[in-house]
Amino acid sequence: MIQYFIGLPSTLQPIAPSLARRFLWVPLVAAAMLAIYLPGLGNDLVFDDNIIADGSIFTFYGAFELRLYVWRAQGNRFKYNAKWPSEQRSRAFFFERQNLDNMMRAFGTGLPIWTAIEVGMLHAFANGYVPWLSFAENPWYLFALALLVPIIHETHFFILHRTLHWRPLYKWVHSVHHNSVNPSPWSSLSMHPLEHLGFLGVALWHLVIPSNPIIALYQLHFAGFGAIPGHIGFDKIEVTEKAAFDSHAYIHCLHHKHFEVNYGDGLIPFDKWFGTFHDGSREGEARMRARHQKAKERANAKAQAKSAATAD
Repeated sequence: MIQYFIGLPSTLQPIAPSLARRFLWVPLVAAAMLAIYLPGLGNDLVFDDNIIADGSIFTFYGAFELRLYVWRAQGNRFKYNAKWPSEQRSRAFFFERQNLDNMMRAFGTGLPIWTAIEVGMLHAFANGYVPWLSFAENPWYLFALALLVPIIHETHFFILHRTLHWRPLYKWVHSVHHNSVNPSPWSSLSMHPLEHLGFLGVALWHLVIPSNPIIALYQLHFAGFGAIPGHIGFDKIEVTEKAAFDSHAYIHCLHHKHFEVNYGDGLIPFDKWFGTFHDGSREGEARMRARHQKAKERANAKAQAKSAATAD
């Protein structure tokens, strides 16, 4: 396990799911969606909250998708992968279409789970199950906690992400997200339901840390809306013919390309500390290949030792 967290590669790749794995969770998701999306079932608050989340994500993610991938307003300029997801079919996706698969997963499981976490947190605060610190009595503490939201997110995300690359979890859970080798904005929340729960569950730390529901909601929305930069697929977003701003997507784009590098977002240099950082340079490529070679040598040595023991 220690070797794993300090950068033991495992030659992970996209996995085309079997029919069993593809549809195993569908009945549960269908029941959850009916409970959330159909009003009149005693779920008015949940329904309203989910519609707001759906509309916000559809508008925010959709604006980038529409301009960059539908209208293709800046063509391939600054695009990491010259190919377009809509023009590539793969059996790894529902109906062999990445965009449709990504949207189904984001709105079919991602947003309902987002809603469940949000409603559950607010219920806990409102009923006194956890401390509710007021801004009037704790202004400086809550101000400092708000500043720590990105740090909490980065730490939670790195540990979760590194764990999801453990082979069994990758095969059954995280491979769903990595099927989008050429990500677009809709890929941001295209995950297995268990990964949705883990990723958006970062907000649940505020049921452990003395907090305020507004800070807890900020933590949740920081994760949900903050997922898009790493999946936007462009290094720069053009505003005018002469002006563009950096997307800061390159580091995570390399993760989708190489799988076993850049598990964090870079706010805290976890990848540098654990030897999994790749900046796209020749030196970064050499470090990655050296890790792979060492892992291969360890695997071969282990296999030879097992073979010798069996022969004896």
